[in-house]
Amino acid sequence: MSLGWSHKHRIAEAKGGKKGMGEFLQYTVIGLTVGSFYALVALGYTIVYGIIRLINFAQGDLSMVGAFLGWTLLVSFGLDRLPLYLALIIAFVVPMLGTAVVNLGILQFAYKPLLKRSLLAILITALGMSLLLQNTAELIWGPRIEAYPPNLLPSTGFFMGPVHVTYVQIALAFVSLLLMGAMVLFIQGTTVGTAMRALAVDHDAARLMGINVDGVIRLAFVLGAMLAAASGVMLGLYYVQIQFTLGFLLGLRAFTAAVIGGIGNIPGAMAGGMLIGLLESYTTGYLSGKWKDVIVFGVLITVLIVKPTGLFGERVAERM
Repeated sequence: MSLGWSHKHRIAEAKGGKKGMGEFLQYTVIGLTVGSFYALVALGYTIVYGIIRLINFAQGDLSMVGAFLGWTLLVSFGLDRLPLYLALIIAFVVPMLGTAVVNLGILQFAYKPLLKRSLLAILITALGMSLLLQNTAELIWGPRIEAYPPNLLPSTGFFMGPVHVTYVQIALAFVSLLLMGAMVLFIQGTTVGTAMRALAVDHDAARLMGINVDGVIRLAFVLGAMLAAASGVMLGLYYVQIQFTLGFLLGLRAFTAAVIGGIGNIPGAMAGGMLIGLLESYTTGYLSGKWKDVIVFGVLITVLIVKPTGLFGERVAERM
């Protein structure tokens, strides 16, 4: 099982509906839903890069860890038997906190000793952390496919003209938008958010102004991990099936979304995630799932050639 297989399965379900504009709108609904997951992971890339210029390639695998922590709570610990709202709160909050601890450990023991050394060393270490998380997850949870409780969320929905929208899609898209909106408000409207934006411009000047640079960096890693974990749990609820390899493709597509939007640019990361989701949905629906990555990375190359800073640009003073 892979993230791509699940996406093709959703598109195949949509093909059973009406043709023409109805089919296009159905693919759009699916694309925006999946794109919201990518956007959350892309935000994590953007927040960390905006502050310390580090591409945390383990970001997608943090989503995988969050997905498995959520599965462990709901299935292994039997929390799916609790009232639905309580089970979902625990299934989101605990993985978000647990994944934040994992990312803080990665920062402290892997990245921090290298922050003032060569960029190449940090990039290689980031790739190593991604592989470490994958292999650790395989050892803990095994290589087999696991499944979230299939009937945890209602599979019913309603029709808006020719388009069928499920309550699961609405709920997950709403939670994604809520998290993205909260992140924007936090960055733009709080004192700590102002400190993060100051670090995005100049570390030394921020330190002279009394900002706890190390503390803000740790906070960036916590926020990035929490967004990734939330995305992982939502992927599990939406696609049901999860596997230890899902983080690689998720992280790759989310990184592509961040680059297309303008790496370090928060609105760009969100827009890039939605764009990648739509491109995948339209390509799978109208062409074939085999062409999905060709189209996505073709668009990435085109954007980098035409506008190397991304669609929304990478203006340093406005990155965060």
